[in-house]
Amino acid sequence: MCHIIALPRNFRLLEELERGEKGIGDGSVSYGMDDADDIYMRSWTGTIIGPHNTVHEGRIYQLKLFCDKDYPDKPPSVRFHSRVNMTCVNPETGVVEGKKFGMLTNWQREFTMEDILTQLRKEMAAPHNRKLVQPPEGTFF
Repeated sequence: MCHIIALPRNFRLLEELERGEKGIGDGSVSYGMDDADDIYMRSWTGTIIGPHNTVHEGRIYQLKLFCDKDYPDKPPSVRFHSRVNMTCVNPETGVVEGKKFGMLTNWQREFTMEDILTQLRKEMAAPHNRKLVQPPEGTFF
């Protein structure tokens, strides 16, 4: 019988930190900790470079991710700092709304912050988001 041992929260976050700092895949998403002295590793900043052939192309979006004590069993809260117009993002607050963003609704422990950022980038290129008029670049929530 095979037992999967769940990594303790801080090991998991250290693993994610290492990955985020190395740079991921093609460099279109990245993330790191806000405060290196936060022993609970709660506050993170993510970056998404807008996908080609969309209104987001050439833009750099900043996000805030907050991993509470129940992460990774529960998803982090995710909020755009850069203003963006997307169907899953609250236009007033920049919060990525779980009900409108499947990955947060159907969260699984294996998912990572990298997965969230990558999925949000895919969401930018989706037909319902790729042509939406965007707020001026360099504006923030």
